[in-house]
Amino acid sequence: MEGIGKNEHLMVRKIEAGTVIDHIPAGRALDVLRILGITGKEGYTVAVVMNVPSKKLGKKDMVKIEWIELSQEQVDRIAIVAPSATINLIRDWKVVEKRSVELEDKLISILKCPNPNCITNSAGEPIKTSFTVKRKVPLVITCDYCGYSMGRDEAISHLKGALKR
Repeated sequence: MEGIGKNEHLMVRKIEAGTVIDHIPAGRALDVLRILGITGKEGYTVAVVMNVPSKKLGKKDMVKIEWIELSQEQVDRIAIVAPSATINLIRDWKVVEKRSVELEDKLISILKCPNPNCITNSAGEPIKTSFTVKRKVPLVITCDYCGYSMGRDEAISHLKGALKR
């Protein structure tokens, strides 16, 4: 960029309260916003930084969402999209909690099974979806009811789809 020297950094202002999702793999910040259901129309201040240098990842993305604290289900969704992410809870301009996301071995009610014949997709069946993480790298998730297996990209698309219901 013109006018910015090598050693200068573009800064995003601190937030008074909310959540900072850091160490998102480069190019996945918009997926994180989608699976959280954040479109920008809610009125929250949201900052997205993409493809910035990172010692840990080479390049990373970061999302700051003012006045929102994430639920455990939202953190579980982020673990599928961005397994290297860290969640920083901000209150009164300070980080009060910092934790890494962790992909659980069982994912209950997080994903929608893509198999139309799966019992979890039958109308009138009050069954929660249940997936087992068979492998974390590369990600392989299998439905406990029908055996359908999928990788990270397909799981992300079904996280997005689950929000539209």
